[in-house]
Amino acid sequence: MLEISDKKAQSPSAPSKAGFSRRFCVAPMMDWTDRHCRYFHRQLSRHALLYTEMVTATAVLHGNRERLLGFHEAEHPVALQLGGSDPAQLAQAAAIGASFGYDEINLNVGCPSDRVQSGRFGACLMAEPQLVAECVAAMQAAAAPIPITVKCRIGIDDQDTQAALMNFVETVAAAGCQTFIVHARKAWLKGLSPKQNRNVPPLDYQRVYQLKAARPDLEIIINGGIAGLEAALSHLQHTDGVMLGRAAYHRPALLAEVDARIFGVKMKKKSLSSVIRAMLPYIEAELAAGTRLHQISRHMLGLFHGEKGARAWRRHLSEKATRPGAGIEVLLSALEAVT
Repeated sequence: MLEISDKKAQSPSAPSKAGFSRRFCVAPMMDWTDRHCRYFHRQLSRHALLYTEMVTATAVLHGNRERLLGFHEAEHPVALQLGGSDPAQLAQAAAIGASFGYDEINLNVGCPSDRVQSGRFGACLMAEPQLVAECVAAMQAAAAPIPITVKCRIGIDDQDTQAALMNFVETVAAAGCQTFIVHARKAWLKGLSPKQNRNVPPLDYQRVYQLKAARPDLEIIINGGIAGLEAALSHLQHTDGVMLGRAAYHRPALLAEVDARIFGVKMKKKSLSSVIRAMLPYIEAELAAGTRLHQISRHMLGLFHGEKGARAWRRHLSEKATRPGAGIEVLLSALEAVT
């Protein structure tokens, strides 16, 4: 049996890793960027900043913290995204996140779902910049020295985009926030579903560029519809960093080029088969702990996107990884189908 040196998830009091960069980030995505996904993405890029799924402050305070917040040491640098609008609750949740060893705590001010709105957090908070500022200040006081960042949209509904965005950023920056991750679309809280809000409102990258030009002292990360590394490099001429979401998830192989092309690290290009083999010790340890193979392998379905054998890889994993007792032999046999 393969062995792994650290089988235990990250636990409270573990130290945070300093000196990371936000030049390239993988977005927080509900139901996708769980700890298995992040461990997989880390095998592809050493330097990309990874984000958790959004976790509500109330869940952190009252739920199973190890299940919600636990992560593997290898995931660093990794950021925790929180959702909420109560400064006191967010402060407690941020302090707990800091104790788990996260490198950053991010406040979600961009999610447009109905469930999030009913809880008075997410994108609807763009209409309440002073409340967001209070949340940020409370989180900073509780989690210091871990940085508190904000992920937002360029506006919501019928707001005057540039005026509202500048007012929001100015207000929250005055509370001490130095980093804003801006999804370059409005969120329409009435009339569009969360899925539609990801692609129906037009992208307006110029608004984000203008924000950076107006506040060069702030770190501005651009997000939304960025299809690959060529586009990312173009955006980096105007902003401090880029965040990719679905492109990175559905075509994870692009992450294997991030360290060289985005961070300028000279390194031998990884083969995709070596990435799979690097995952095997982790998978063996997780299977022994009761995790089902498909809980991990589902994040790997797109690894060979655009390559010969990609369809065979997806079909093999889709059919066999869900079977009771499925083990690493499923991955190895799937790998034979594409090599």
